[in-house]
Amino acid sequence: MIRLTQLHLPVSSEGQDKEEERRALRKKTASLLGIPEERIKTLQILRRSIDARKKPRLFYSYSLAVSCGKEEKLLRRHAGDNRISAYHPQRYLLPEPIAGRRVSGRAEEKPVIIGSGPAGIFAAYLLALAGLQPLVIERGKTVDERMADVEAFWRTGRLDPSSNVQFGEGGAGTFSDGKLNTQVRDPLGRNRFVLETLAACGAPQEILIDAKPHIGTDILVLVMRNLRQKIIDLGGSFRFQTRMTRPLIREGRIEGLYFRGESSSDQEEEFLPCSRLVLAIGHSARDSFETLYKEQVPMEAKPFALGFRVEHPQKMIDDSQYGKISRPPVPASYKLARSLPGRRGVYSFCMCPGGYVVNASSETGRLAVNGMSYADRGSANANSAIVLTVGEREFDMRDPLAGMAYQREMEERAYALGQGSIPQQLWGDYLANRPSSSYGSFASCARGDCRLTNLRGFLSEDMEADLIDAMSFFGKKISGFDDENAILSAVESRTSSPVRILRGENFQSKIKGLYPCGEGAGYAGGITSAAMDGLKVAEAIIREYADTVT
Repeated sequence: MIRLTQLHLPVSSEGQDKEEERRALRKKTASLLGIPEERIKTLQILRRSIDARKKPRLFYSYSLAVSCGKEEKLLRRHAGDNRISAYHPQRYLLPEPIAGRRVSGRAEEKPVIIGSGPAGIFAAYLLALAGLQPLVIERGKTVDERMADVEAFWRTGRLDPSSNVQFGEGGAGTFSDGKLNTQVRDPLGRNRFVLETLAACGAPQEILIDAKPHIGTDILVLVMRNLRQKIIDLGGSFRFQTRMTRPLIREGRIEGLYFRGESSSDQEEEFLPCSRLVLAIGHSARDSFETLYKEQVPMEAKPFALGFRVEHPQKMIDDSQYGKISRPPVPASYKLARSLPGRRGVYSFCMCPGGYVVNASSETGRLAVNGMSYADRGSANANSAIVLTVGEREFDMRDPLAGMAYQREMEERAYALGQGSIPQQLWGDYLANRPSSSYGSFASCARGDCRLTNLRGFLSEDMEADLIDAMSFFGKKISGFDDENAILSAVESRTSSPVRILRGENFQSKIKGLYPCGEGAGYAGGITSAAMDGLKVAEAIIREYADTVT
């Protein structure tokens, strides 16, 4: 097959008709290759992005895979054109199933996975495909029950510490709206496998071609439910509302875990023997970090990022990114960064076009925010975290749990500032160091109660200076970004795990049979990279089974 890049079609104000799109692409393909259209046997869109370099004239830019016969001859003819090259499909090779050696059903033979976020669920799926009947233990509830609990929390302020934006089926990514772009290099096709699996479970087919694939929190409910059923159909099982209280480690290896169900008393523990335990606990499982530290599981503190959410009218972002057009093809996004020698890096993170700022708290008396979009990205505002790198200047990096303690301290301060609601301030008031008393030219789009206050002094003086410098710099990149009416919300503190649970090249901790995995263990930075890490860990377990199980 032949790969074609940089093919452009104008963005139509009427929207994209798929049949018309394919006809236009066939015509452009034939013209570029210098062949008649009827010679094109197949045409596959590999990637599609929006090119706004000539705004307000917008174009879709395509990468295609084409089969048309006599392809080697065509490649020689166009050898000097970097838009034309050979295409070798990248397919993820599923590990060989443990054929004829299906797990007998003894509990200790089944891999156990703690956590049903992207890392845990994809580890479970691959292990189930291999016939290993994994058991997934999740402290939170099923995604449908969890959605109801989160909506009730946003409405009433009553927090369920086990079922919230951070905990429950799907993990924290369910409520950061399913952004699936990643910068992880993927020579083995794991990323594609993740996207294809999600699409097969009900995600929009467009995620397979869009440069910035997105699902939406509302659709993720269906996707997670369907993926869970696939795992069950393959022999896997789930225990929700069940929390690991401690692992059993003897002579440097895992022999099982103690756990407590929702109905158990504080004194009651049950025991489950197992020899392979995947820790996909997520970045907010602070009690689990404390337990693992007590059990002398090797770990270390790691830097992360912390700051505010900032909101702007989505139309302002659209006008800046696309030019003033009547109907943007999709709500515009942005990615911003500011780095100066000897100062902190300041950058945007988890940008949500047409989204909402959400109360993402998981501990009583502490408050954290996140951003979320539904599938239609239909809210009036765009929001993004604007965060600064924190580390040795804020906490003792020699203490593995010091970063977590710093997060908690900042979240307690945010809770106090907002009196339990999301504390907010207009950017102009922040610069003037005065409390905000009302919104300016637009209101916040938030899930959960908000309270206007004064956020000045919340960050350290040097962090404030770097933030103010960066916002001014960003205002030169996106007109109006540093407008006095922009709305800040505190505190964006769950950008990544403050802890790394150490593992070797075999994906195991020094404790044999213990597999730290995903974002919570410090090995991923988003939904897709966490899912890919889950696949890597599952591959390692399958290899070990293949070597040892007869």
